[in-house]
Amino acid sequence: MSAPVTAAAPAAPATATAAPSLTPLFVRLKLSLLKNGLKGSSKRKAAWFGTLALALVVGFFVTLGLALLHGHAHAGTVVVILAAILALAWSFMPLFFPSGDETLDPSRLVMLPLRPRPLVRALLASSLVGIGPLFTLCLAVGSVVAVARDAAGAVFAVLAVPLLLLSYVSLARAVATANVRLLSSRKGRDLALLSGLLIAIGAQVANFASQRLFQPGGLAHLEPAEAVVRWLPPASAVGMVDSASKGDYAAAGAQLVITLAALAGLVWFWERSLTKLMVTPDGSTLAAAAPRADRDSGPGLWALLPAGRTGAVMQRTLRYVLRDPKTKSAWVTALAVGLIVPVFNALQGTGSLYLACFGSGMLGIQMYNQFGQDTSAFWMVAQTLSSPRDVFVEMRARAAALALVTVPYTVLVTAVTAGLVGNWAYFPTALGLALALLGAMLCTGALASVRFPYSIPTDGAFKNVAPGQGGLAWLSIFGGMLASAVICAPVVTATVYFATTPEQQSLAWTVLPLGIVWAALAAWAGLRLAAPVAARRIPEILAAVSKG
Repeated sequence: MSAPVTAAAPAAPATATAAPSLTPLFVRLKLSLLKNGLKGSSKRKAAWFGTLALALVVGFFVTLGLALLHGHAHAGTVVVILAAILALAWSFMPLFFPSGDETLDPSRLVMLPLRPRPLVRALLASSLVGIGPLFTLCLAVGSVVAVARDAAGAVFAVLAVPLLLLSYVSLARAVATANVRLLSSRKGRDLALLSGLLIAIGAQVANFASQRLFQPGGLAHLEPAEAVVRWLPPASAVGMVDSASKGDYAAAGAQLVITLAALAGLVWFWERSLTKLMVTPDGSTLAAAAPRADRDSGPGLWALLPAGRTGAVMQRTLRYVLRDPKTKSAWVTALAVGLIVPVFNALQGTGSLYLACFGSGMLGIQMYNQFGQDTSAFWMVAQTLSSPRDVFVEMRARAAALALVTVPYTVLVTAVTAGLVGNWAYFPTALGLALALLGAMLCTGALASVRFPYSIPTDGAFKNVAPGQGGLAWLSIFGGMLASAVICAPVVTATVYFATTPEQQSLAWTVLPLGIVWAALAAWAGLRLAAPVAARRIPEILAAVSKG
């Protein structure tokens, strides 16, 4: 019997070439992308360097202000709360601005033969390159300087600064990686577009809180919250510096352990999410899901709309509000801010019943650039506009759809404001003025839509005007708002007269019917004037709104 044949093992290579490290490669890639992104566009260069200069200037003064808190009794409270606020910002900014750093989108790397752990290190290092981390570094340095009062505090401060920065970046990237599929979907784009709403709400909350804090003993109100937050990472990194400076080394050590454990947990979660992302098929590669059984079950509430072209246009307009991300964002933001401003001012004791007009004004802006809101799909609508009568019916239906939401909303905001300020006697007056403002904005919005149409790009979440049309947008909106104020002058005069003439206050309710009639006349007049102009300018309007 012959001996079994065995395959000869391949000879080992004389020298083994080590794989290059990903970390310096990704850092150089990030720097190259930043450099190349600034080529060929003076505007882009000016914007980037202007942002960098602004970040440096603001960062310097904020760092200086925090450093001046050194030795202040409430310095620890301020910087610990600030560290927690920065953590929230770094957590949610990737969800609101998913396209802000496309070079670090991990979904772009799924086809490359890269292991998750080296990739995490490389992405973490490259994430530290940018204006955001630089500004955060300034705040971190200022925070630890404010609370480091001796040698022990200085030692912990040296550890706290890199821990803070690494924790923030790891938190942002872990959240972004875990939600990258969401951010690339339509729901994710809706979430990004709604960031304007949260920013507006946050601004009002910050304004309300700042007024409370600047009252005598205001910072003392934050001490119970700070006692809890100082143990929550990554704010615990600042808390440990404060604890060490106070001689509580056990608490400082415990907070150091909590910070390190949280950072390790974030990196582990990030790596796990990255692994799942790189091995799980995208939804776009899977078979389409079966149609929903409950889809198109019936006309529902749409059956309540008028028949014919008017009802069809109203339904199309309202469906834009429900389905189009940018239209939805504009409406939700207007609804929220229009209620927040009068309510928050009333809660602070500085409110006025007439701030309810802010709500109708915010929604009235939605009447501007009506054809631009259709984007390039306006050509389908344009095929049906062959006469001034067609344009009048089209724009009247769009205004009716807007009024269908805005009129009840205006009544609600005015009623809530009247209840909060305790001024029900002038509720009819304020409501009449708000409705008159709405009618005036429907009038000027119709005229601005046909005189100054502009395109709304569909490719960017925060691009609301096509390049080169910014002047048209400003002229349309702000010119229309000034014209609306002039149109409302008779109703404003009547309101001021009844409010300043005590013997005539019993007749102040007459402003309500006056405002309703004035609103209807103003809206009708604006539509009538706009219709023939639009009928003549259909080709120009189509070209303007299709530019983006």
